[in-house]
Amino acid sequence: MHRDEWTLRAVVEADVDTLMQWFPTFEDVNIWGGPSFRYPFTRESFFADIDWERMASFGLFDWQDSLAAFGQLYDREERIHLARLVVDPERRGLGLGRRLIEMLMVVGKDHYPYGEYSLFVYRANEPAYRCYRALGFEIADYPPDVPHADVCDFLTRPA
Repeated sequence: MHRDEWTLRAVVEADVDTLMQWFPTFEDVNIWGGPSFRYPFTRESFFADIDWERMASFGLFDWQDSLAAFGQLYDREERIHLARLVVDPERRGLGLGRRLIEMLMVVGKDHYPYGEYSLFVYRANEPAYRCYRALGFEIADYPPDVPHADVCDFLTRPA
């Protein structure tokens, strides 16, 4: 593998240990995991709050097998839903968020038979918002009975 090659694979527990280090403050974890994500977190609460047992969790790895980005996939109202998307803070601004999402969408089509992707984003998270819009995600009607419609948008795009 060359320095400019990336691999998407299912993460293992040791990768999540690395991921936890990316969130040193309440604000960091809140904008990523949402207001129900506990902080300060323990290893046990972090695994519980990312729904480790329920959601497919993937990492984008560099040529040295170092975790560079993380994201999850699940079935949400017959859509391939992308969740908890994050790039290593030391590698932001390099286009890895876009690469992660593009690769997750390919994997999502292998896991789910749906014709649409979805995700939530805090309106104040401008870098993420720009990335999602550049990938073709559009604002959609906010799902009923889902909290935080006052601060988040629900975005979708065709698969």
